[in-house]
Amino acid sequence: MRWLSYGAVLVVCLWGVGAGAKTAFAAEMVVTNRQGVTLAVAQDDTEPALVLTLPNRPGIAIRVLFPEHVTVNRRGANDVERLYLYRPGKAGVRPQWRVAGSTLTYESDLKQDVHLLARATLEDDGILFHYELKNRSQVDYETVNSITDPRMLASLHDERLERTYVHYKDGFALLGAETPERLTMPLVQWFPVRYLASYTWPVPAQRVEKRGDDITYYNTSRAVDEPLIATVSTDRRWVVASFTKNTGNVWSNPELTCQHVDPSKPLPAGGEAVIEVKVLIFQGTLDQALEKERAQRQALQ
Repeated sequence: MRWLSYGAVLVVCLWGVGAGAKTAFAAEMVVTNRQGVTLAVAQDDTEPALVLTLPNRPGIAIRVLFPEHVTVNRRGANDVERLYLYRPGKAGVRPQWRVAGSTLTYESDLKQDVHLLARATLEDDGILFHYELKNRSQVDYETVNSITDPRMLASLHDERLERTYVHYKDGFALLGAETPERLTMPLVQWFPVRYLASYTWPVPAQRVEKRGDDITYYNTSRAVDEPLIATVSTDRRWVVASFTKNTGNVWSNPELTCQHVDPSKPLPAGGEAVIEVKVLIFQGTLDQALEKERAQRQALQ
């Protein structure tokens, strides 16, 4: 993958960042919002990732793979093709980032002559992730996915799904509520695991699945009514909630406490697709997160 250069850009901004974080952020591109939430380009990996800190709290609160991967599915084909996969470490060439106001942007050329522009905008209540994918090939893709992967750390980490919620017609419920044994089973038995709740996709008949990847997949017995997954902090002051305009399901890998809403779009030959995901990050309640999601969701692309 070749990163496109826009010349060297260096921004040193430390608004709302405690003294312990200054060393880590001193050479990064950093933006902040009126809550004191800070979003920065991660420096420990070459490939695109972002780190987020909360005001008056030590350490990184969320690490976002931006994206985790980009995959396409050709029309009439059953197999997906991966155009990009995030890999940790400092191998390869670092993308050239740009900053404009509260937005961090980079561009890259992916496999199969697909071009990606990725933009993260720190808003007062969270981050808007925006991907523009241009297909410069003559191949029609039925779908393209650019997967935003926010991973909860510190007080947001929730490996037993005790503070991670989805929304049903009768209100919020814990994503893992139908598996109470998760709270006491040894972690070596609980991991590796994925917990999924259908939105537009049919609810799987099999509640627990073991697939060829040795991961246990748990499916909720009913569909959610909002394309939303939310985690609250241990002190229940902060809410992080991912949502999109439309998706097949929402899910989490609790070992990472990641939130996935994963929309997909068609990407025809010579055409383009725009994919957006919003991650709310604010001090408040789950009900407030639901209000924000319902007010903002239809404006997403």
